[in-house]
Amino acid sequence: MVKLDPTWLEMLKDQFEQPYFLHLKEVLTEEKKKYTVYPPGPQIFAALDECPVDKVKAVIIGQDPYHNPGQANGLCFSVADGVQPPPSLVNIFKELHDDVGIPFPQSGNLENWAHQGVLLLNASLTVRAHQAASHSQIGWQQFTDTIIQRLSERKENLVFLLWGSFAIRKKMLVAKNRGHLILEAPHPSPLSAYRGFFGCKHFSLANAFLKSKGIAEIDWTP
Repeated sequence: MVKLDPTWLEMLKDQFEQPYFLHLKEVLTEEKKKYTVYPPGPQIFAALDECPVDKVKAVIIGQDPYHNPGQANGLCFSVADGVQPPPSLVNIFKELHDDVGIPFPQSGNLENWAHQGVLLLNASLTVRAHQAASHSQIGWQQFTDTIIQRLSERKENLVFLLWGSFAIRKKMLVAKNRGHLILEAPHPSPLSAYRGFFGCKHFSLANAFLKSKGIAEIDWTP
């Protein structure tokens, strides 16, 4: 059985003996023999461990972990303290400042968001060093799609912040008639941020929605 926060373990316990998940574990074992894999083992499920089911208010979906040394910490778009924020995260911080006035932070670690109920979920939870999307076909997406689906079925009034076409496609998994808010924008990457990520105001829109539902707003300070 996978070591995991108890609330997620309860929601996902039927997945860990499924053929796809057993295959995933075998592939990861072999990958780790031949390659460096990120993030480190204890942080693979950090998005879930840092944000239990009962706390989730918002969901941000990334594609896969950062693949350079020391960057990935198990939370999408986030890096460990002391690591220079990658370009997409820099652009997130720019929009954060323009939208809600938060000064550019000293750290790119988004744990504070997770602890307040922002599920920072990558579609693939591991990656081979220096090879983007190298684990996108090994089974992780079936697992993380199940997370999105079940979470949206069991909870009400969640905010889904979907940045870029990959994340936007995941809106098909979000349960209807549960009062969820879906916010869509281009990816914050330098290649696309100027096509509508800048100015999307997702942070203030998310808080306005939560406030309207009587849910505590998120302090977006990292």
